[in-house]
Amino acid sequence: MRRPSRRHLTIATALAAAGATAVVVTTTAGASDSKEQAERAIKGGKAKNVILLIGDGMGDSEITLARDYTVGANGRLNMDKFPLTGAYTTYAVHEDGTPDYVTDSAASGTGWATGVKTVNGRISKTPGTDKAVPTLLELAQKNGYATGSVTTAELTDATPAVLAAHVTDRSCQGPADMAKCQADTIARGGPGSIAEQSVNHKADVLLGGGKQRFDQKVTDGAYKGLTVTEQAEKLGYQVVTDNAGLKKVKAGKPVLGLFAAGNVPTEWTGKPAAVGGTAPQRCVNSNPNRPAATPSLADSAVKAIQLLEAKQQQKHSKQGFFLQIEGASIDKQDHAADPCGQIGETAAFDRAVKAARAYAATHPDTLVVTTADHGHTSQIVPLEANPPGLSSTLLTNEGQQLKVNYSTNTPGQSQEHTGTQVRIAAQGPQAYRVLGVTNQTDLFTTIREALRLR
Repeated sequence: MRRPSRRHLTIATALAAAGATAVVVTTTAGASDSKEQAERAIKGGKAKNVILLIGDGMGDSEITLARDYTVGANGRLNMDKFPLTGAYTTYAVHEDGTPDYVTDSAASGTGWATGVKTVNGRISKTPGTDKAVPTLLELAQKNGYATGSVTTAELTDATPAVLAAHVTDRSCQGPADMAKCQADTIARGGPGSIAEQSVNHKADVLLGGGKQRFDQKVTDGAYKGLTVTEQAEKLGYQVVTDNAGLKKVKAGKPVLGLFAAGNVPTEWTGKPAAVGGTAPQRCVNSNPNRPAATPSLADSAVKAIQLLEAKQQQKHSKQGFFLQIEGASIDKQDHAADPCGQIGETAAFDRAVKAARAYAATHPDTLVVTTADHGHTSQIVPLEANPPGLSSTLLTNEGQQLKVNYSTNTPGQSQEHTGTQVRIAAQGPQAYRVLGVTNQTDLFTTIREALRLR
């Protein structure tokens, strides 16, 4: 009989220690996971499905701000209720492999999508040699899984792009946007823009914004002269543009949902932060610029899960699905120093987390992971503080005042990402892998091992 290695003993010891703490999960603040749920998350095993939820720019400050405002300081969001929680580092690299301490969404997404660190701005290609690296979506397709991507950004934005495209620069979203990616153009034997690659992959479900990219005309190759949307239709996609259309689509054929010309409009509005602060404000839980027919992130997530599950049932497949869901405008409103927009998008993302966990509650062979790609600028500061940058005072649902500060860049400039580690939480098969402090690239391994991707 082979003796266990030091590594196996270390892991066993760590899991035993983790189990001793992870099973104590019920608190007066509202966490509701049972001892049995936590124990299942520690056991490991194979997952039939994986749902990966990314809150773009959703660092601990952004989570705390949304919690304080919506459910109270002693309340708990849905994302707070996972049985196992850890943290991971988010740094990118320079072309020579040395650390770049503050990542963008392209490099960070490439980390979990491929297991390889890359330079800021690059999509699922190596840092030095600029070579394509297989992604989780590609591996999942190769292994017979249904695949999907849901976002509130353009479907060609960095986070969804890292799964379904390989380009030198994230700006190369449509056929007319290829200035920084000449080697990736179809004319030079490359795979084309992010939009073209995304539909060519024939992922089963693509839901988000970015209609303006798909309305661009293909300039070379088999689909020359067609728009990317027309290319998608030629490839068998059902194309929809609103909630009514989304409700009508059927499983079995791929679905492309384009719900906005650019990013999907935010759910909440309010006054942005200002130099010297703002008068205390309540956020407006609506947006006059958001069409009523726009599906929420949770609606899109639920429909995506239904479609992916139904497709595999039709095929009588033993494999399940891989789905990524992104709340993109947490980041975008943080950049704009707009606390109400940011909180509203975090709350919308949290409802998608709730939907994913509800599915997993009846499908315990589903690994659900929620995390962020990087930290961001918002900070909760004392009411008496006078930040040098932009700030705003909010009136929370608890009837209290809360001051939020944005000072990672000069007022009038886009606020910046930060290099902090961020939360990662999980439940289901292989969830124990998120415990402790890990690297962003370890998430690739967690999902690959959970689905047994080869």
